[in-house]
Amino acid sequence: MRKRRFFSEFLVAATVTIASPALAYEVSAVSGGGSIEGVVVYRGNVPMKTVIPTKDVQVCGQPREEPLIRVGADQAVESAAVYLVDVASGKDWPEPGKTPELDNEKCRFVPEVQVIAPGGLDVVNSDPMLHNTHGYYGKRTAFNLALPNQGQRIPVELPRPGTVRLDCDAHGWMEGWIYVVDNPYYAVTGPDGKFSITDVPPGEYKLVAVHPFTGPMEMSVSVEGGKAATLDIELKKQ
Repeated sequence: MRKRRFFSEFLVAATVTIASPALAYEVSAVSGGGSIEGVVVYRGNVPMKTVIPTKDVQVCGQPREEPLIRVGADQAVESAAVYLVDVASGKDWPEPGKTPELDNEKCRFVPEVQVIAPGGLDVVNSDPMLHNTHGYYGKRTAFNLALPNQGQRIPVELPRPGTVRLDCDAHGWMEGWIYVVDNPYYAVTGPDGKFSITDVPPGEYKLVAVHPFTGPMEMSVSVEGGKAATLDIELKKQ
C-alpha cells in the first residue's frame, strides 16, 4: 500500500505539471535555433524494491532487488524525461508517422520510460504468455489490454498530454511510465544522465525534468540562436 500511495501522490503532482492547458503546436521552419543540453543527477539515498515473481518465472526471472531510481557514475540518472512546455511552434516530431511502441518483454515494459506525442501507441507482447497491460491517466483507465499471445500487437490511443502510469494486471511488479507531451522538444536520459534538445527557437521557456521516483522539477531556461544552453539538473525526492 505504501508504494501505491507514493505513486498516487506523484501522479497528482506530475499530471498537474504536464497537463496544463496546451497550445496548439504548429510545425514550422526553425531558423537560427539553439539547443538545451546537460545532465540529470540524483544525490540522495537510492532505495531498493524487492521483486518476487510468483508466476512465469522461466521468463520473469528469480527474486531480486532493484533500485527505484537507477543512478550511475557521478550520480547520473538513467530514464529521466526532460521536456519543454507551452511551445507554440518549431521543428517536426521525430520520425513523423511512425507509431511508438510499448513492449512487454521478459516481464518488463520496454521502454520503461518514454515520451510521445498525443495519438497512437502500439502495445506489443514479446513474451510466450499472457500480459494484461493497463495504462492510467491519473486514476482513470486509459487502456486495459489482455495480450495472451506472443507477438500480439494492439493499437491504442492516448489522446491528450499527461502522465500515463503502466501496470501489468498479470504480473504486479511490472511498472512503466509514458509522458504524453504537446511538442517535440523532449529527451530521455541514458545511463550517463545526459540529454540534448535541439533546434529550439530562441526565447524563454519552462523546462520540466521528471523521474517516477522523484517527481517533476520545473525551471526556466533561455535559448539563444546558435548557442547551447547548458543545465545541470539535480532531482530531489519530493
